[in-house]
Amino acid sequence: MTTLTLRRPDDWHLHLRDGAALAAVLPFTAARFGRAIIMPNLNPPVTTTQQALAYRERIVAALPAGSNFQPLMTLYLTDGTAPEEVARARSGGIFGFKLYPAGATTNSESGVTDLRNIRRVLERMSEHDVVLQVHGEVTGVEVDVFDREARFIDEVLLPLCVRHPGLRIVFEHITTRRAVEFVRSARAGVAATITPQHLLMNRNALFTGGIRPHLYCLPVLKTEDDRAALIDAATSGDPRFFLGTDSAPHARHTKEAACGCAGIFSAHAAIELYAEVFDSVGRLALLPGFAAEFGADFYGLPRNPDFITLADEPWQVPDSYAFGNDRLVPLRAGEMVRWRMLGSAGK
Repeated sequence: MTTLTLRRPDDWHLHLRDGAALAAVLPFTAARFGRAIIMPNLNPPVTTTQQALAYRERIVAALPAGSNFQPLMTLYLTDGTAPEEVARARSGGIFGFKLYPAGATTNSESGVTDLRNIRRVLERMSEHDVVLQVHGEVTGVEVDVFDREARFIDEVLLPLCVRHPGLRIVFEHITTRRAVEFVRSARAGVAATITPQHLLMNRNALFTGGIRPHLYCLPVLKTEDDRAALIDAATSGDPRFFLGTDSAPHARHTKEAACGCAGIFSAHAAIELYAEVFDSVGRLALLPGFAAEFGADFYGLPRNPDFITLADEPWQVPDSYAFGNDRLVPLRAGEMVRWRMLGSAGK
């Protein structure tokens, strides 16, 4: 049996929800990852340091006994975010502010409508070295959904990087060759996360045998050429690209609906799916950097001291998992995953 032992990874983009939903999905992440950047798009959103710290307490309280998992909190930017909140966030141990263009994805209705409305906030973030996490899509109705990321780069992200040269930025869940090229050519302080779904599938997967609502996410899956560019970036050993699952749980009935929610749940097999991608291109030895080193280095955190072991041992994903009083359909439901996590190995 082939095995790979690597430093315990971190997830630099994760949705945990709250209440019973939080309790249902948190154990999957806590078993695999040492830390995760927690998204603030609850309903209502997490917009203040006080709210984020209270949310963190709820996450910690829901952890399985004996878990050392650390939630790293973020705040949700709105047009009305006060510049003074940046200093409070910094002193409160908050790890960033999330920029959702209004209407871009799940629970983004309260997001930013114009960057000019948060100019002073961004200036304070640069001064206090607080990271900006970006959902990179424009939302104009005239823009094709497959072009939203590229248009965001040209119209929003490039000017933002120039206007705030000291601001550290994570371009989250990139999906296109254009985004890969942007990050590779960007100034220092710009990095990107890449999800398992965008590495594993192109947009044809959404329509294989019919509409597949559980494969619908935002940003939406893109072309095979885009997927190839993402694989090359993720498996290149370039420290500007690191792991961020964007695992986003939704109850089954909210996905299988006339207007289904965007989001793919992958926390149940996240590191295993990344291993599958890296192994498929003969670069499994480069997985530890992408999964366990580059993100920690970017955020200025120590790398995790413990290790996990993956085995080349296929297993079948259940058709669904409990999700409070509902059911949750995971990525690869009813199908096989090639790699299995065996456990941790202290070294």
